[in-house]
Amino acid sequence: MAGVLKARDLRKLGLRDSEVQVAARRACREAARAGLGREAQQDAIRKILAGPLLLAEHAIWGPLAQLLAAGSRTAPSIAGAADGPSAPRRRGGEAPWRQWGTDLDPQAVQQMRDAVSLPVAAAGALMPDAHVGYGLPIGGVLATDGVVIPYAVGVDIACRMRLTVVDWPVDSLKTRREALREAILSQTRFGAGAAFAAGERRDHSVLEADWAQGPVTRRLRDLAWSQLGTSGSGNHFVEFGRLTLPQPDLGLAAGVYLALLSHSGSRRPGLEVADHYARLAAALHRGATGTRRHLAWFDLRSEPGQEYWAAMQLMGRYAAANHELIHAAVLGALGARRLAAVENHHNFAWLETHGGRQVVVHRKGATPAGAGDLGVIPGSMATPGWVVRGLGSAASLRSASHGAGRSLSRTEAKRRLQRAEVCELLQRRGVELLGAGLDEAPQAYKDITQVMAAQADLVQPIARFDPVLVRMAGGNLTR
Repeated sequence: MAGVLKARDLRKLGLRDSEVQVAARRACREAARAGLGREAQQDAIRKILAGPLLLAEHAIWGPLAQLLAAGSRTAPSIAGAADGPSAPRRRGGEAPWRQWGTDLDPQAVQQMRDAVSLPVAAAGALMPDAHVGYGLPIGGVLATDGVVIPYAVGVDIACRMRLTVVDWPVDSLKTRREALREAILSQTRFGAGAAFAAGERRDHSVLEADWAQGPVTRRLRDLAWSQLGTSGSGNHFVEFGRLTLPQPDLGLAAGVYLALLSHSGSRRPGLEVADHYARLAAALHRGATGTRRHLAWFDLRSEPGQEYWAAMQLMGRYAAANHELIHAAVLGALGARRLAAVENHHNFAWLETHGGRQVVVHRKGATPAGAGDLGVIPGSMATPGWVVRGLGSAASLRSASHGAGRSLSRTEAKRRLQRAEVCELLQRRGVELLGAGLDEAPQAYKDITQVMAAQADLVQPIARFDPVLVRMAGGNLTR
């Protein structure tokens, strides 16, 4: 058996809580039995500390990751802005940053410039799916020194993608379509207020986490339980489609598979957390004006900073539980089995090391793309999405786009697009729409092919997903 990290090694890594140390020693012993040496154990713990959710489902490291993500003990102890190393800044006071893609919305670019001009900004990146957001643009990546910015995380905290490869043959999209359609329609709920009635509620271990760690999460547990396993509105979806895997990967042989794909987040609880702490941060920065009012931050050494960090981690676990339950319910209704799964999240902040310094990396509508990291980047209801493997680009802060990105706002889409042209495109692409509004039409999104080409140095596509049965919130615009 390989060597095991000792208590002093764990303390050096920052694990001082006795309960955390017990879980870490247990995980290290299991890792050693699996043949992982001390260096590999240290690397895994560093990765967990940078983002507990990344290994929350891991067979060995999952219990430790979930423990660290569960409560206030996850609040990091790091140097504040005044103590950290100073990054070289561009003329005009901007921290170093770079954008991917061309013809980006000038307002989104200006939002990025405003963000990297903050005195706490260390570096930034703007992804090719970028468009205007609140504070930080969607597709914005911002590294900061010792602070966390609620609106740089976003209002749908830890919004996620999850793809499950199903053991039914791909021709089930034709031969057993009614069963697939019924499973999507019956096993989750869609919409801003969607919830399960008391007798239908789903259970998950996330409900046993410490919801009393702060004033907001304390009052949200029952609401969270009612919405557990449901999907939101806007661009959230659950859909079946074809996954084309050109080369063996994901533990699968090359081929074409039936797959289930979902996009959703932390529902109303996440919104409540975001709203409360964004208001609190703004109140602490009353002198800020213009864009900076929406980029107010918490020092992570402060009580509200640690409180927000713990609440964000809990919302991350909750969002992951939503997807887990949706996929389990749909497959359970079909009597189907999972062959493989890939998931990733955005709208989150991670503690990471970049350029030799520890920073807080906010990815608002951006996907982690560290070397070897798997993720899913969707297109639209009628264009392909991609399973990708990160290339670990330092320039992008190890990030990539989280989707195609909007080319039309929701208001513009409703005003400019015609129902007939959307229906014609869906029919031509072989997509059956089970529900969605005109604001989610494929024409409202950028060309995913161009977006993927613009970030060829950030991720490597390994499989293509083509949607066939699509369920979103709202009525069915094709009827």
